[in-house]
Amino acid sequence: MRKLLYTRVVVMIMFMTTSACSESKYDTDEIPSPQTTATNILQGPIQKPATGYGSDGSYEVAEIDFSNPQYSGTQVSIFYPKGITSPKPAIFFSHPFGGEDKDYNIELYKFIARKGFVVVFVPYRTIDVSIDHRYQTLWEGFIKAATDYPNIIDTQKVGFMGHSFGGGASIDLAYKAFTEKGWGQNGRFLFTMAPWYSFNWNSPLSTQQQLQSFPANTKMITQVYDEDDVNDHRLAIDIFKNINISNAEKDFIYFRSSTVNGYNYVTDHAMPGSRKAFDALDYYGVYRLLDAMIDYSFNGNSNAKNVALGNGSAAQISMPSYNGQAMAPLEVTDNPTPKYPQGKYQFQCGDSTNPRIAYCN
Repeated sequence: MRKLLYTRVVVMIMFMTTSACSESKYDTDEIPSPQTTATNILQGPIQKPATGYGSDGSYEVAEIDFSNPQYSGTQVSIFYPKGITSPKPAIFFSHPFGGEDKDYNIELYKFIARKGFVVVFVPYRTIDVSIDHRYQTLWEGFIKAATDYPNIIDTQKVGFMGHSFGGGASIDLAYKAFTEKGWGQNGRFLFTMAPWYSFNWNSPLSTQQQLQSFPANTKMITQVYDEDDVNDHRLAIDIFKNINISNAEKDFIYFRSSTVNGYNYVTDHAMPGSRKAFDALDYYGVYRLLDAMIDYSFNGNSNAKNVALGNGSAAQISMPSYNGQAMAPLEVTDNPTPKYPQGKYQFQCGDSTNPRIAYCN
């Protein structure tokens, strides 16, 4: 069945690379330099939060790169706080199709490192022989990073984060890391964005068996975006409803687009990604909640939980304004339902290529 996905995957790749590159506000040779991105101005009228969750941290960003064990000619990147003297909690990020260049989400990686944490980025082949090999590429890159750099990465506190294909892949990879490797004993979370199909790789368990046996201390944020017409929201809903995480420790978050002072905050499939639009949606919708999720998962901060997993609290859903015009608030629920018919989406939950088609609703 996975071989049958190849043609459809190529179509998705063509769409994703077009979304990620040809429509971007930065052409490939116009990516801001590392010296400018740390202080750059957000697109649109609303700028970065100055304090609290979502505000930039005080660390300088350091980077280590090493040869990718499963993708010749590319490198795995570790972004971490410069000058640390002990290992720090780490986020393992799985990128979308077309996002194998680290610059696609470079601002996210730098944000995490500036806050005092580590992020590991592993590129996988956009066009590959199998989905299994993409999962293997991510997995082996993550494992090598953690094994070779124990002075930087604390595997007792970890998060798995991913977008699109990476969002779907994060489920299986996190489960393997949590159960086979024992990662996250002192804190673990999932953060998925507009996820694609979820498979199980190199495992005797089905995805449903995995979902029903995640470790008890796992927390989760799932995000979907209103204008996304690539990945059916039912894919995210399925995983969210079937995973054995209590409602108190997970939230499903829906983003609506806004127009503020003539600027359109667009919630399409390319969100988040600093090569198309880098604006307040990234900082207030993604970075802010991730920042709080890290603090709650790793430190048990109750104020952080109210922001990350507030079950619709004002601190969680409120978005900023400019001259009296506010961005649309986030919609948060523990019982998500689809807002649009499957026909809106390129990759539908009910497609026969979805290994979890039996769980669509």
